[in-house]
Amino acid sequence: MDHFDLIVIGSGPAGQKAAIAAAKLGRKAAVIERRNMVGGVCINTGTIPSKTLREAVLYLTGLNQRELYGQAYRVKDDITVADLSARTQHVINREIDVIRNQLSRNRVALIPGTARFVDPHTVEVENEYGVKQDLTADKFVIAVGTRPARPSSVEFDGETIVDSDQILNMNRVPASMVVVGAGVIGIEYASMFAALGTKVTVVEKRSGMLDFCDEEIIEALKYQLRDLAVTFRFGESVRTVERHAGGTLTILESGKKIPADTVLYSAGRQGASDTVNVLAAGIEPAERGRLEVNENFQTAVDHIYAVGDIIGFPALAATSMEQGRRASYHAFGESVGGKLGDLQPIGIYSIPEISYVGRTENQLTSENVPFEVGVSRYRELARGAILGDSYGILKLLVHAESRELLGVHVFGTNATELVHIGQMVMGCGGTVDFLVDAVFNYPTLAESYKVAALDAVNKMRAIARVTLL
Repeated sequence: MDHFDLIVIGSGPAGQKAAIAAAKLGRKAAVIERRNMVGGVCINTGTIPSKTLREAVLYLTGLNQRELYGQAYRVKDDITVADLSARTQHVINREIDVIRNQLSRNRVALIPGTARFVDPHTVEVENEYGVKQDLTADKFVIAVGTRPARPSSVEFDGETIVDSDQILNMNRVPASMVVVGAGVIGIEYASMFAALGTKVTVVEKRSGMLDFCDEEIIEALKYQLRDLAVTFRFGESVRTVERHAGGTLTILESGKKIPADTVLYSAGRQGASDTVNVLAAGIEPAERGRLEVNENFQTAVDHIYAVGDIIGFPALAATSMEQGRRASYHAFGESVGGKLGDLQPIGIYSIPEISYVGRTENQLTSENVPFEVGVSRYRELARGAILGDSYGILKLLVHAESRELLGVHVFGTNATELVHIGQMVMGCGGTVDFLVDAVFNYPTLAESYKVAALDAVNKMRAIARVTLL
């Protein structure tokens, strides 16, 4: 029986970083993963494929260039699934090769198979041929992620009624689509297919979407999606989905009927803790199969850690990587400084994309924090004109007294890249004056920080002038 200092179950971003961190500390580490899922959901069916698909859609449709060359501009008129999947598969294969190489260079054993706990220090690994072996370890990290939640009332067939893992395997671009659920995944795919020309209807039982984001930013996104002919049905629930020879019929509780070629169910994610038999290790799963952890990512069993999507919000690849590293460091007594703070950027790869860090206007208002808003619009920037982006916006939320940066919200081209400038200023305790005095390359989108900072400072100066008079 092989024994390791650390066994990581799952090779997604969280699992990779946990295993490599342990190896860097001189520990004997192993990662257990199914042979066809190296890199986890992130690489094979989630983050990387969907973001690559997004880039392929933007390029082939010529969407970003239409303000310059007209609304009829397209790189390719008849876009097929083969056009989209060729780029996606290339990136997936490359990323899998990178992961294998990183694990190999760091002498992390990659053990193919499915792991299940036998007891708190032992897992049974079964490979694709049915051969089993027992492995033991001093420490474990569970990083098995999640799978799409599937309502029992819906008959998924992988072709006309699909979940977010199956949508990448469709054999054609549908003419019409119903997206059930206006969460991050649902909105990302809704915008992608709308850009391809699919008539999309989004059904959401809540009164709005992405309520953790800035209200003004979400309103801007809804405007852009409606411009792509997306229809929203908020406050509506799906009663049933019928499959017919001519397509699908989604029947809502209100009695409305929506015909479509394809229905995408994006009704949240279910933790995959049942696949590793955590009960045998002494761990009781929480709602939807999630695992509860403390600030050090320890489960109820001290030597067993859990990281990544399996522990819930924010369930992002970037955050999961840091969780994995911190879990390994804590397991082997290595200091990681302070706790994983609140300055974790959130990125939503819709079309256009959204990213933010820090607090929203609603949060600050409810906390009675005095603040001022500074806004910069891409249409005011030379770089915005060059890119053909007239709708982008960057918002800074500034404390009205201390002048510190409280939040950064970006909507538009390269939002997920731009947000990191604000993140760094906030992380260093910087104020809006740093951005006012800074010199940014011209022409760039980064210049929007200076414009927004000046806007905020001018508003605060106007208030001070009134007070002085």
